[in-house]
Amino acid sequence: MDDELRIKNLGGGSLLIAWQLKNKNVLIVGGGEVASQRVESILTADAHITVLAPTAGLHPRTKLFIELRSDCIIHRDRLFEGPEELDGMDMVLTALDDNALSRTIVEMSREKRIPVNAADIPDLCDFYFGAQIRDGPLQIMISTNGNGPRMASIIKKRLQAGLSGLEGQAIMKIGQLRNKLKERAPGVGGQLGRERMRWMTQLCNHWEMEDFSNLDEVAMENILDQGWDQGKRVPRPEELGIPHRTSRTKRSFSPTPILFPTIAFITGAITATLLLGYSGRR
Repeated sequence: MDDELRIKNLGGGSLLIAWQLKNKNVLIVGGGEVASQRVESILTADAHITVLAPTAGLHPRTKLFIELRSDCIIHRDRLFEGPEELDGMDMVLTALDDNALSRTIVEMSREKRIPVNAADIPDLCDFYFGAQIRDGPLQIMISTNGNGPRMASIIKKRLQAGLSGLEGQAIMKIGQLRNKLKERAPGVGGQLGRERMRWMTQLCNHWEMEDFSNLDEVAMENILDQGWDQGKRVPRPEELGIPHRTSRTKRSFSPTPILFPTIAFITGAITATLLLGYSGRR
């Protein structure tokens, strides 16, 4: 498809973003199984959560979250009482069997300009919760835009089959190395910023996931000493005492058509991490 046709066909999807909720207040109305899934998703984002639901209706996993994470979860043992429940909230999620009440809460949230999601009622949602793959700092979301949640789950399993299990650790080590580089060559933007980004990108292109996952503090310093400080060259893992193996994955699997776009996706994810970091955004 040429670029002009692609541009003409744009539309019909959602804006996939990494919403920063750290220290924000999120209200979850309901305490059942779906509510437990919402709690887990929001905990990942380091938000302050209020669960509004009678104790008698709490799912065992919701109870467990409340018991173990009292540092960031408040439980209100009662039903939703009115618009005052929304005061001070930055996001509202409903996980109720009562669609009429969900619609009422959505309307109240919209009046207060609070982003809202109503479970199983796509037309009421400002955003969706897709199937997710999480591995440390790596997060991959699969969304069907409310059309087929089960298909999102199937696609998630296929994507997971194409991952080695090393991606999260590798990305974490890349972030640590990037911070060390910024300490050694400080400055924001400009020529130096572009040179740092170019060097890190070359390193990501030439090294394997397993190479990065095996890095320790000494190896990171050696990379900078023998690479960045020596004309911004990219040293081979063997030069730093990191064994270079022909097979990278810890578990074997049969190649499938999904593998290759998966690898491309992960490569893009790491590059995006670097780009965002060098532009000063967190």
